[in-house]
Amino acid sequence: MSSDDLQSSTAPLIEHLTELRTRLIHSAVAFIIGMVIAYTQAEPIFNFLTKPLCEVLVNNGQECNLVFIKAQEGFFVAIRISLLGGFILAFPYIAVQMWRFVAPGLYKTEKGAFLPFLVASPFMFLLGASFAYYVITPLAFQFFLSFQQLGSAPDASADIARTIPSVVFQGSAEEYLALTIKFIVAFGLTFQLPVLLTLMGKVGLVSAAGLRKVRKYAIVGILVLAAVVTPPDVVTQIILFTVVYGLYEISIQLVRRVEKKREEKLKAEGLWDDDIDGEASDDAEADGAETTPSDDKS
Repeated sequence: MSSDDLQSSTAPLIEHLTELRTRLIHSAVAFIIGMVIAYTQAEPIFNFLTKPLCEVLVNNGQECNLVFIKAQEGFFVAIRISLLGGFILAFPYIAVQMWRFVAPGLYKTEKGAFLPFLVASPFMFLLGASFAYYVITPLAFQFFLSFQQLGSAPDASADIARTIPSVVFQGSAEEYLALTIKFIVAFGLTFQLPVLLTLMGKVGLVSAAGLRKVRKYAIVGILVLAAVVTPPDVVTQIILFTVVYGLYEISIQLVRRVEKKREEKLKAEGLWDDDIDGEASDDAEADGAETTPSDDKS
């Protein structure tokens, strides 16, 4: 290979790296701007995030109080809020930058396949975050605060009057915020399951039959996830398991729909063999083999 050929082959790579650097810089600037905006609104955002806790405390007849255990804790609370808020605010712009970098290398059909998932991903994240905020977080803190010992009363069974000590919640603002953000991010990512599996089915990495075959392993994995992400509360764990398993079953149906569309397209192009592909598809449906109509297509 001549030096001219070598230079011409490395030129596109350098151009791609230069463009990637530009996209990353733009994304980083957008993230920093989002952080600054979120930092200036840290107090109302914090008040919004503490609403589930306050509702539980008010229902118990308590005041909603959080404390700063360390002198620098208030600053780190604001930083946590700015990081989360900055990512949420900047994500649409970051997604556009990702799309502009990837899109030129995709065919028209690939663009049409990838773009809906890029739009669905933030929607599903917000749906999962909302579920964590409005459902899981109140249940979790209701469970945590049930171990309080409120009030002081005489012990009539004792010869000498004694009092029962009050053991009440005086939480750290930073620890509460860290736990709440953990719930929000974990559920937001969990709700990406249909998007991820459907996209993998679109490119042929998974099949509906294969997902059905590993269903029992998925159930075990979801149970482990429910035990790790949620507090040791059976009700909360059952809710998480039900939701995530439901998303898994929805993913199977979405992948199956993708496979049917692929089958119809192959039939329209005259590339579908009913004797070979049809029998293979039927066998996959029957015994869970990971087979798609286009597995043997070049």
